[in-house]
Amino acid sequence: MSGKRQDLQVITANRLEDGAVVWLGASGRWLENIGEAKVFAPEQAAEGLAAAAEALSRQEIVGPEAIAVTQADGQIVPVRLRERIRAQGPSIRPDVGRPHAGPAAKLFEDAA
Repeated sequence: MSGKRQDLQVITANRLEDGAVVWLGASGRWLENIGEAKVFAPEQAAEGLAAAAEALSRQEIVGPEAIAVTQADGQIVPVRLRERIRAQGPSIRPDVGRPHAGPAAKLFEDAA
């Protein structure tokens, strides 16, 4: 075991104003950096989804969902490749990816 915890979740959505991928932060704000997302144990994800439902009703976001992540070396890494691409940007050109996403190599190292 590499020390990764794989049963964690974060809440993601798209900001309605500009379509940006955002994650729910600990402060309740929607942030563009997955590294600042609030991480929920699976039994607590409903709390995050409730906050997302409120933001949805205020028309701040669209498409909220809980996604599986791992935490390793202080980084939050989505489990699914789709979510890694949403967090990082295009996988074929990491140099033009999202500026707040962190090291591309970490996000894509386990992608298959």
